[in-house]
Amino acid sequence: MSIFSKLFKLFLTVVLMPLIPMALLLVYYQEHLKDNILETHANLAQMAASSINQHIEDLGWRLSFAQNVSEALQKSQSPQELLHNAMAANPDFLMLAVLDKEGKETYRVGEKALLAKIPPLDLSQDDSLPQAGSNDVSVSGFEVVEGRPISEFVYTMPNGDYLYGIVSFFGLLTRMQEQRIGRTGQIYIVGEDGQFFYGEHQPRLGIAAGEMKRIFEGKERFIKSLKGKDSSFVGAYAPTPIWGTYAVVLQFKDEAFRAIHYTNIIILLFMLAIATLAYFGALTFAESLGEPIAALDKAAKEVSEGNLDQKIDEDIGWGEFKNLITSFNKMTADLKDYQALQLQAQLSQMKEDLFRAVAHDLRAPLLGLQGYIYILSSGKASQEEEKEYLRLMSQAAANLSSLLEDVLDVSRLEAGMLNPSFKEVDLQKLAREAADTVAPSAQEKKLELTVQVPSVSLQADEKLLRRVLVNLLSNAIKFTQEGFVRLEAKKEKRGVSITVQDSGMGIDPKDQQTIFEKYHQVRSDSRGYGLGLFISRQIVCAHGGDIQVSSEPGKGSTFTVLLPKEKK
Repeated sequence: MSIFSKLFKLFLTVVLMPLIPMALLLVYYQEHLKDNILETHANLAQMAASSINQHIEDLGWRLSFAQNVSEALQKSQSPQELLHNAMAANPDFLMLAVLDKEGKETYRVGEKALLAKIPPLDLSQDDSLPQAGSNDVSVSGFEVVEGRPISEFVYTMPNGDYLYGIVSFFGLLTRMQEQRIGRTGQIYIVGEDGQFFYGEHQPRLGIAAGEMKRIFEGKERFIKSLKGKDSSFVGAYAPTPIWGTYAVVLQFKDEAFRAIHYTNIIILLFMLAIATLAYFGALTFAESLGEPIAALDKAAKEVSEGNLDQKIDEDIGWGEFKNLITSFNKMTADLKDYQALQLQAQLSQMKEDLFRAVAHDLRAPLLGLQGYIYILSSGKASQEEEKEYLRLMSQAAANLSSLLEDVLDVSRLEAGMLNPSFKEVDLQKLAREAADTVAPSAQEKKLELTVQVPSVSLQADEKLLRRVLVNLLSNAIKFTQEGFVRLEAKKEKRGVSITVQDSGMGIDPKDQQTIFEKYHQVRSDSRGYGLGLFISRQIVCAHGGDIQVSSEPGKGSTFTVLLPKEKK
């Protein structure tokens, strides 16, 4: 990702981050306002239910004439005149009747058309009759007769007879249904089965009865969404004291939430304007900062790779960036001069370190040769001793030659002069040659030396790679007293892995971290100078690979060389 993209995204994120809580606040605000609107609907529904309840309570005192009816019945007088007077005083009464203690009709008055349709009453088998002496008014559910919403009521009179009546709620419901909430909101009376009792001026909503019944069965008094014939509704409901009915307030959803929708649109447009300004602001900001930073970044990478000829055009900078670019150009010029001086100092130090290392590492074999020469020149050694001393001198000379070669290789590595000559190498053949080189040492210690390498070709320096394998096999044989030494290889997805495994003494975990360092030896009493693994690792790294070790003390070691198939 370019510096321009990073700066652009950073600025855009910082500016747009406050929009997230704004969006969350908008969602909360919207839901909160919707609940407030539905709460208003719920209050209206409750008020409508209270009005019906008050109307029924008023019915109780309007039945005060029942006392006179009861006294007339006790005197065996006809209550017809009293019933007619009660009908005249209460226009909502459509019919009044007296039932005896068993619930059978004895007297009736009312509208002739209505009386003609109602047969003589016999409620003796009706379990809903109030108990004698309870003075309770039992009101039935709504029914619609000739377009008028009516209810039946039964009242227990003091003498034990019952006063039956049919009362019209047309006036009350008309007043309630004339109330408006906005342009489309109204109050409806709905039965528990979901059927609507519509007034004369109320439009048919086309709401399924089953849907309303499901709402009444729930515990939520709010109606958050209700599908009608032509539109969706919201509202609330409240149960009424009339058995099985509810006062329901419904309003078109679009109208109820119109103010919220307008507010949302304004806020969204405001947020869109902020986002647009933020985008172009981030674009300008990223362009003004991105060019000088990108130039500095590119030049810094070149300097880190050793190219000190980099110079940045100072005209692309502004303010502090221009001063920074000027300082950077001066720094690279100073570094170039310092590098020349440092290179000379490094060459002098390298020569001194080389001489010290050679002097240190050559002292031991030279002292051994001098001792043997002194003994031989004294003439005091026997013929057998002379042969043994000559053999030891030959071995010391071989060790001296090997040490010189290692020291020279280390010097070349540190000076960066080790340049592998890559060519096609048969790994199977190379592994076999390396094993044949160390086979006498393995046979002398009676170790099982096995080679399992497939026929595979790779780009490598044959001489240097052979030296790595011989070095790893020699070390494995040196530190293994009995058991086996195995040289194996297998093809990997991106190259080849070569492993040298032994059943020797193993390597302590703390030594595994430093085993590839120069002059490091696992055992101080072992022969060698601690250069073999250092040289091997440098050779493998020069091939673009890696070398790893896995070991447990007393259970042997496994060295793994990972090489790519092609030169990197």
